[in-house]
Amino acid sequence: MTLTADRGMSWSGDDGIERRRAAREPRRSWASTQPFEPRSTIFNESGTRRASAWRAVGHRYAATTLVTDLLLSAVVGYGVAALHRPVTASAIAGVIGAVLFATMVALMGGYRQDRLGDGPGEFQAIVRGASLVAVALVGYAFVFKVSVPRGAVFIGVPLAAVATSLVRYIRRRRLHEARRSGAAMRSTLVVGDPGSVRRVVADLTAAPHHGYRVDGLCLQSADGMDELAGVPVVGAIADIVQVAADRAAEVVIVTGSSLSGEALRRLSWALGRAGAHMVVAPDIVEVAGPRLTVRPTAGLSLLEVEVDTPRRRLVAKSIIDVTLAVMTGLLLLPVIVVAAVAVRVTSPGPAFFRQTRVGVDGKHFTIWKLRTMYVDADERRDALLAANEGAGLLFKLRVDPRVTRVGRVLRKYSLDELPQLWNVVRGDMSLVGPRPPLEAEVEAYEDEVVRRLCVKPGLTGLWQVSGRSDLEWDDAVRLDLRYADNWSVAMDLMILWKTGRAVLSGSGAY
Repeated sequence: MTLTADRGMSWSGDDGIERRRAAREPRRSWASTQPFEPRSTIFNESGTRRASAWRAVGHRYAATTLVTDLLLSAVVGYGVAALHRPVTASAIAGVIGAVLFATMVALMGGYRQDRLGDGPGEFQAIVRGASLVAVALVGYAFVFKVSVPRGAVFIGVPLAAVATSLVRYIRRRRLHEARRSGAAMRSTLVVGDPGSVRRVVADLTAAPHHGYRVDGLCLQSADGMDELAGVPVVGAIADIVQVAADRAAEVVIVTGSSLSGEALRRLSWALGRAGAHMVVAPDIVEVAGPRLTVRPTAGLSLLEVEVDTPRRRLVAKSIIDVTLAVMTGLLLLPVIVVAAVAVRVTSPGPAFFRQTRVGVDGKHFTIWKLRTMYVDADERRDALLAANEGAGLLFKLRVDPRVTRVGRVLRKYSLDELPQLWNVVRGDMSLVGPRPPLEAEVEAYEDEVVRRLCVKPGLTGLWQVSGRSDLEWDDAVRLDLRYADNWSVAMDLMILWKTGRAVLSGSGAY
């Protein structure tokens, strides 16, 4: 079936049906040279787009990031070179090293505006760029038979990477705070069916640090609907381009199955003329990179979903787990000993508590913790069920009379979890992963929740850095499933970094 649109444009299939539905604005062909009517609104000036505040902030952010990277790497380069060379030569070495470092980071996409301040890609670019610098120094020494100080490779390059990452992290935190207050945001339209639109709006509203401010919606049918999920409905499917031009929208997010195929292609052309970016949000819930890969094949854009974790990623995770667990365990051994003595002295019973938990693929293992409750805690639990503040399968009390005085301190700073480093070394657990469940919890799991058991349980995880005990059961499950579906080494390192902040603040722990 072929449907003919206004001004001679034609296409086939359901996309045409969507365009033929009721519209609020005059219809124009998305494939024409003028897919919208230029007109003056409160969102633009005389029919032209206002300068993008988000783009201006992004340019400044990228420029200052480059400058700080150059300065920090130059200081590090100078400091390392000064151990071996005179002041003048050290200064030259610092400048050359800074330029080389910034160049390699740039080649890895470390100054791309879409990566800065959002996602792990920014820090991955620094690590990869630093690795290229180290390889370049070693290669230069080998090819030209010159002496390159080992300190430059094994101290200077890692130190520059750490210093620039730390400064970027601080600046990113400030940017996120600004976005939460409404600054440096991109005006965004969401397009699709009500169910898909509602989900996307909820997710974007809950995470303003990504920089999307949803200003309006375009639905399959805008008749009789002025608002959805607290956002005004500003048009129908056929109105997208005109609305984007009138409202000076910077991003249009297409979700659901309202538009596909040729209609999406033509919409991308039209939005390009209107000065807006198009983003397609596929109906794959909680699945993100690195599991998603777009493969152009036979003129199609095939979205491939990774179903099995590559072995190299599993090996890397195991190496990191064992290495960091051993190092951290040795470093904190005095703390564990002091805490164990405090537990033993202040309340009757053993210093350590062990319990059977369920691990990867449903395998049982014995978890070790410092005891934080009185020895008769299990017997007293039934009497406290009526006061349970936990949701779902969790039993939680903010003021639990079964917890000892020392136990409250240990729980607040997660010191009671430190013996689990032994579980990590043994391979029962990972440093990062879902919360290790009890046997009774697993027996009550619904089908999809069993997915949590496809990865090793963790000493910390998304639940730890997202509220700890303050989380509702459904939220904890959602975070665990998100991790199980999308974990990566970069995500693990980011969670470990955030765990330190959550533990030191003591928030959400009881």
